[in-house]
Amino acid sequence: MRKIIFSGLFMLLLFGACTHVPKATQPVNRAERILEEIHNPKSDYVVVIAHRGDWRNYPENSIPAIESVIRMGVDVVELDVMLTADSVLVLCHDRTIDRTTTGKGLVSEVTYAYIDSCFLRAGHNHPTDHKIPTLRKALEVCKDRIIVNIDKGFEYYDLVIAITEELGVTDQVLIKGKRAIDVVNERMGKYPNAMMYMPIIDINRISGQELFRQYVESGTVPVAYEVCWDQESPELHECLAAISAQPSRIWVNTLWPSLCGGKEAGMYDDYAFENGMETYQKVLDLGASMIQTDRPELLIQYLRKIGRHD
Repeated sequence: MRKIIFSGLFMLLLFGACTHVPKATQPVNRAERILEEIHNPKSDYVVVIAHRGDWRNYPENSIPAIESVIRMGVDVVELDVMLTADSVLVLCHDRTIDRTTTGKGLVSEVTYAYIDSCFLRAGHNHPTDHKIPTLRKALEVCKDRIIVNIDKGFEYYDLVIAITEELGVTDQVLIKGKRAIDVVNERMGKYPNAMMYMPIIDINRISGQELFRQYVESGTVPVAYEVCWDQESPELHECLAAISAQPSRIWVNTLWPSLCGGKEAGMYDDYAFENGMETYQKVLDLGASMIQTDRPELLIQYLRKIGRHD
């Protein structure tokens, strides 16, 4: 049977879920204030995540791109990491540095010294004076100022947490993935402190439905679920309703159509840019309270207009 039905999940969610207990102390910096909102799913505040920073105005995954979204009022910056040949974690989305820098080669086959000799390119391919930062440098910039979502963070968990623990930012970092619960618990359970972890649920795929079922039946309540779908379906609405019944947030990506319902749904960033920022209301109406976007300024403008990012 291809479809997995979520009937009966509400009782499990309502009575079998363990809940996160927020910190009792008052937040002392911007990052702690954001964390307080993230860990309060009943809050009307919508958490805005900037995909690769402000890549429209600065090179993606760069320090200036991070600084820009902090000034904008973004809550979470999504950053990509790769590992160099000499085991340095750097910010880079692609397997190679060809597209984003003046250099050439696979990240895994070049040293950090070589990468540091190259310059980042802007979106129009023009070289800039900026360089690929290390993850350590990026986290130093973000500390106490903004939450960080490290893409591929789970794959490099041991290396990442060594850095976050040294810098004192472990609780300000969010990682995500599609791994089974036991795999996640085994890796993260080795450490006394843990980064936030969010499962990615491709709800129109059997694998995504099975992963969601794992979380529900185990009584595990993550800080949020990232829900992806390329078309509307009964499974989507059952999943969203089930998440809304527990103390977890719903994270939706509006980066491109295939992540949020397809072109016909009209919920993606470029549609909002071309047809009006009110487009984002459709995402909110589904229960989303964490939105990853390529147009953070536009999204924040709308959320402030309706009083949900104050």
